[in-house]
Amino acid sequence: MNRRIAHAAQIVAVVLALALVPAALAAKGGNGGNQSGGGSTNGSLSLVVLDSTDGLAHWSNHVTFNVSTTATQPYVTVDCYQNGVWVMSGTRGFYPDYLWGQTFALSSAGWTGGAADCSARLFTVSSNGKSTTLATTSFHAYA
Repeated sequence: MNRRIAHAAQIVAVVLALALVPAALAAKGGNGGNQSGGGSTNGSLSLVVLDSTDGLAHWSNHVTFNVSTTATQPYVTVDCYQNGVWVMSGTRGFYPDYLWGQTFALSSAGWTGGAADCSARLFTVSSNGKSTTLATTSFHAYA
């Protein structure tokens, strides 16, 4: 039982730390300073579109990612922008014990339609709260 409580506390700490990341990115404007294209130090990340009729990501579709890394608790964050305005962000754990799924909805209260440019970042968080980027990728979500 103590292990479950410790694990739950760790998840809460990560979620709280990640809650601050979107605000910092939004303050930067544009694409939030995210890397685009692929830089990788210990992992790879590729988009998987789940419910598209043409194989491309569109507003209101759902996506996930193929993730390859040696990290034990990797996370993926997705941020989307319309004309430089941050309209969507989400973070999911890509490890077996993560409880909240690995699917991202390409929509939000601030993104009610239209195309957007999105970026995804594969990362880990150390016990001291330091985030390390393992890989990045970008994709366009069509209207």
